[in-house]
Amino acid sequence: MAPISTPQTPFGRVLTAMITPFTADGALDLDGAQRLAVHLVDAGNDGLIVNGTTGESPTTTDAEKNDLVRAVLEAVGDRAHVVAGIGTNDTRHSVELAREAERTGAHGLLAVTPYYSKPPQEGLFRHFTAIADATGLPVMLYDIPGRSGVPINTETIVRLAEHPRIVANKDAKGDLGRASWAIAQSGLAWYSGDDMLNLPLLSVGAAGFVSVVSHVVTPELRSMLEAYLGGDVQKAAEIHQKLLPVFTGMFRTQGVITTKGALALQGLPAGPLRLPLIELTAEETAQLKIDLAAGGVQL
Repeated sequence: MAPISTPQTPFGRVLTAMITPFTADGALDLDGAQRLAVHLVDAGNDGLIVNGTTGESPTTTDAEKNDLVRAVLEAVGDRAHVVAGIGTNDTRHSVELAREAERTGAHGLLAVTPYYSKPPQEGLFRHFTAIADATGLPVMLYDIPGRSGVPINTETIVRLAEHPRIVANKDAKGDLGRASWAIAQSGLAWYSGDDMLNLPLLSVGAAGFVSVVSHVVTPELRSMLEAYLGGDVQKAAEIHQKLLPVFTGMFRTQGVITTKGALALQGLPAGPLRLPLIELTAEETAQLKIDLAAGGVQL
């Protein structure tokens, strides 16, 4: 088959939604964050999302968020896109975080749908527009109704795509039909935000992934993407199928919990979690080992 034509990729193709390492006493581990960032970029990531939900952003302070962006930029900012998560359910606070991320040197912003408040579509439009107006940085929307309580409707995505700095969407909606229409109508760079749907979303026009399982299988995800883009859909499907135990195992419980557990098994920086998240039980760790091994992950 001929290589597959794909949309622009303003943040690269394979990005990890990075965890935030903490020290044994629960403090921010900036040295660990830098070592993990280097490991992930060396493994093949084009970019890193810091201060997202996987980075336990609800439990880190604004100062910690800023310190983390600065540390990751120092470690890999010349080799990878460093995108700062700045989304909250308070538009003014999100704008403040966006401006601070820009001052610190972030390459882009990830703005999640305001959670819990359940605003109407016009509220979502004004929220994301305010963030995009606040800085000169490119913005990736993050549509995840399972956490936020409301979707970004296709019509709203199309309206938002008219803003010159809203350039991408991280899709965790789990609806390939809606994704197909939104990709076709908006022209945004589309990133899978649901690892189980990485390959299916490529088939309807996605540009790449913002992944959690890439903490442990970045080379495999990149091989899958490159096989698909190169026209070898069968090889891409084979890699996808091989990774199914990893996709399943990393989300048997909350994803940050399992990711930190997996990194600890590999001797990589992770540390404890901040409440209300808690560590894996012994039984959950044993199951995670089984799942990862079934997907070919070396521990």
